[in-house]
Amino acid sequence: RRNADGGTLTYREIAGLLLPYARELGFTHVELLPVAEHPYDGSWGYQPTGMFAPTSRYGTPEDLRAFVERAHELELGVILDWVPGHFPNDPHGLSSFDGSPLYEHADPRRGFAPEWGTLVYDYGRREVREFLVASAAYWIEEFHVDGLRVDAVASMLYLDYARGPGGWEPNVHGGNENIEAIAFLRELNATIAQQYPGAATFAEESTIWPKVTAPVAAGGLGFSYKWNLGWTRDTLAYFTADFADRPNRWESLAGTLAYAHGEKYVLPLSHDEVVHGKHSLLQKMPGDREQRFANLRVLLALMFTQPGKKLLFMGDEFGDTREWEHDTELSWHLLDDDLHAGVQQLVRDCNAFYRASPALHSRDAEPSGFTWIDAGSGAHGLLAYARTAAEENAEHVVTAINASPNERPDYRVGALRAGSYREVINTDARRYGGSGGGARPTIATQDVAAHGHPQSLLLTLPPLSALVLGSV
Repeated sequence: RRNADGGTLTYREIAGLLLPYARELGFTHVELLPVAEHPYDGSWGYQPTGMFAPTSRYGTPEDLRAFVERAHELELGVILDWVPGHFPNDPHGLSSFDGSPLYEHADPRRGFAPEWGTLVYDYGRREVREFLVASAAYWIEEFHVDGLRVDAVASMLYLDYARGPGGWEPNVHGGNENIEAIAFLRELNATIAQQYPGAATFAEESTIWPKVTAPVAAGGLGFSYKWNLGWTRDTLAYFTADFADRPNRWESLAGTLAYAHGEKYVLPLSHDEVVHGKHSLLQKMPGDREQRFANLRVLLALMFTQPGKKLLFMGDEFGDTREWEHDTELSWHLLDDDLHAGVQQLVRDCNAFYRASPALHSRDAEPSGFTWIDAGSGAHGLLAYARTAAEENAEHVVTAINASPNERPDYRVGALRAGSYREVINTDARRYGGSGGGARPTIATQDVAAHGHPQSLLLTLPPLSALVLGSV
């Protein structure tokens, strides 16, 4: 949102607009891009100079405290993006702080990040590590935020990150691991876990580094959650593909579940996916206008029903037609259109069901909480799976997806147990901007074996649709 003359709103003004909006849509948290003071708007806060200073763009520190307090009154958590991976070389910042490389590593092979043209902290210096850990603690203790998302963790872990031959030096063991940065991340997470046990930390880590969310005592990095960027890449690769090419990409979509339980994950559809010419989520989808919206609705239903916590970037929840731009507001007028309002309603309903159904969140990191029903019908664009809670005879959730532009009027899906299922979400429902196809309030199992189960459900799946069923 912007004010009448196009300027930015204050923390307090944002609290009055954003927080009730997020609450009404059923979200549990809001995550802010970095609010530590930074010199350049176009960095979106990811090149901070003031690690202990809330940016004055939106008001005073007291105003930020009021924002967090209001969020908590509305039962919303607040997560801050926090950047200990690099900082700008502006002379009024930390660069050459006392005339020498005090905060940055003196060796440019470790102290300079070529991908961003920024400087990198010297994690081997005790004073620098304590400065950064104190900064993290400051935001939690002084502003009562509920978590920190650590940006660009991969760039910290690898000495050769974005560096070519001759641009990096191996560690003392001859490897490419940044031993000092690893020690810092463990110290960071161990300190937060000990001093602020209710706070969470999130790693934006884009590689297969092991044990990112394992406890430090078990040899892990100690993060609470890791962004599942493999899921983002593989899922979007499928949904952005033309319909004729989707059978060739089916294995990558189904394959996301092969690594879904390796860490405690967040499934992110973040700002990185809707900037720099990548288009908005809606623009990425193939087909005509109605098909693009239908694709987006299926993508959202899949995200909400697969293992992992969920993250949407602003504008995703109503299908913005423009890439995100830091100096303009979102296309809020689009909500006057039934198709955009329908996407928003779908997100509202998915959030409500997600909160109410333990099957969708209580066993995210346990392979036994997810059951494939049909992963072998990729040539037809069909996929079915179940989510289960730990309690015996608890409700379980079945999701059936038709990612093809053709109706599937007789799709038989194996049922985990006999009984009736209620339709919870049908992405083709008219309330979401769909055609209203395939709607049935309840569906009973039949004594027909399918997918290795003695009972099955006979479903009608409209083109480009997802059906989410709850056991009765």
